[in-house]
Amino acid sequence: MSGNVVIVGYGMAGSRLAAELHARDGDRKVTVLGAEPHRAYNRIMLSTLLAGKVGEPDVELAEVAGQGTDVRTGIAAVAVDRAAREVRTDDGDRISYDHLVLATGSRAVVPPLPGLDPADLPERVVPFRTLADCRRILAAAEGARSALVLGGGLLGLEAARGLAARGLDVGVVHPLPYLMERQLDPAGAAVLAGTLAGLGVTTHLAVAATGVTATGNQIRLDLADGRSLTADLLVISCGVRPETALAAAAGLAVQRGVVVDDRLRTSDPHISAIGDCAQHDGAVSGLVAPAWAQARVVAQLVTGEDPAARYRPRPVVTRLKAAGVDLAAMGDPTGGPGEELTFTDPARGTYARLRIHDERLTAAILLGDNPSVGTVVQLFDRGGPVPADRRALLLGRSLGATAAAPAQSPALMPDAATVCQCNDVSKGALVGCWRAGARTVDDVVASTRAGTGCGGCREAVAGIVGWLSEVDSVEVTG
Repeated sequence: MSGNVVIVGYGMAGSRLAAELHARDGDRKVTVLGAEPHRAYNRIMLSTLLAGKVGEPDVELAEVAGQGTDVRTGIAAVAVDRAAREVRTDDGDRISYDHLVLATGSRAVVPPLPGLDPADLPERVVPFRTLADCRRILAAAEGARSALVLGGGLLGLEAARGLAARGLDVGVVHPLPYLMERQLDPAGAAVLAGTLAGLGVTTHLAVAATGVTATGNQIRLDLADGRSLTADLLVISCGVRPETALAAAAGLAVQRGVVVDDRLRTSDPHISAIGDCAQHDGAVSGLVAPAWAQARVVAQLVTGEDPAARYRPRPVVTRLKAAGVDLAAMGDPTGGPGEELTFTDPARGTYARLRIHDERLTAAILLGDNPSVGTVVQLFDRGGPVPADRRALLLGRSLGATAAAPAQSPALMPDAATVCQCNDVSKGALVGCWRAGARTVDDVVASTRAGTGCGGCREAVAGIVGWLSEVDSVEVTG
């Protein structure tokens, strides 16, 4: 398709779509509007930046550049004129489009507590969502000795661990009885809380915050049980809300997010929505892998490369990215049909729970060092039959030569095995990249994008590249 494509949002979804369009042939102009003043960055890596393990250049995403692509940072879209097919920007420009893609993301939720005005937060009270937020937290952490995190979900715990890694005394306040309730069960969450305690993070569970008071360099957080906690810094991580104001003002169908169909089209066929702001089949994702899959589908449709392309959500695997904590959770932790297998060793910070139905893995929680985590993720992702020896999955024992077992060596790993969940990169794709001339991990990553999402597969990618460098490249697939 020729014409003008306008992408509103230069986050992880919008930047990926721009790259997908740039990689495809066609006579079109792509304009990307990013309200943030800097280039696109990997939001998943912000907790690693907070921990001081990487610098800002390490979280930047590859810039889309070249003929036909116009990236405008620091420019926000303020209105969409659907009749004229124009986007109006905050600098007074009007940009015409043949197809518009909303990738407006989501914003941090600031709870309605006394002392918290979302438009005027105290200096040492910071939501944890954007790179600007991360910079503010790091500035406040300079010289600080203690911090509180309001919210014990995935992002809150990553922020807490990052600050603890900088030597701060960190407390997490969570209103529910256990941490990460969307991904964990009470037993697994209890083991996680013990692991965090050993890493300098104290948890205050089943207690709501009732107010915030900023006095000098101290922040006081009042709790419903009558206690008050004080710290030098308060980080807010109480969830996110899809950014739908632009879509709603344009008259598009909006519920929790911007409603889209399997083609990711909104109620206006000339407008699509992807990423955190999109609601597909009643669900809002908020994760990077679905956003990037959606970007690929929209690129296929907009360019005419595959008019039959449709978005089909894949099973979601959640990984906690925090130094000293190894956690993978998948499926519904609240229950369901099938057999349940569990193993708990709080002293070693280990917990494993599997649910198996009709010889298929339907849910799993793996916390701590478990050699079978790669196998479990593969079985859940691809719906393969589980091995007869269930203990092999639960405890990480040797799986032998069962058909469902993953390879203990890359030589035995099937080509279809998914190595990078975020980008859906298989072992076969990595081998193909090697055969095409890539000879380093960085080359393979640049070509396949494996490891550029949450980064959890980077070690596996390096292992496969190392194996390829040692074997005869004439026949290396399993």
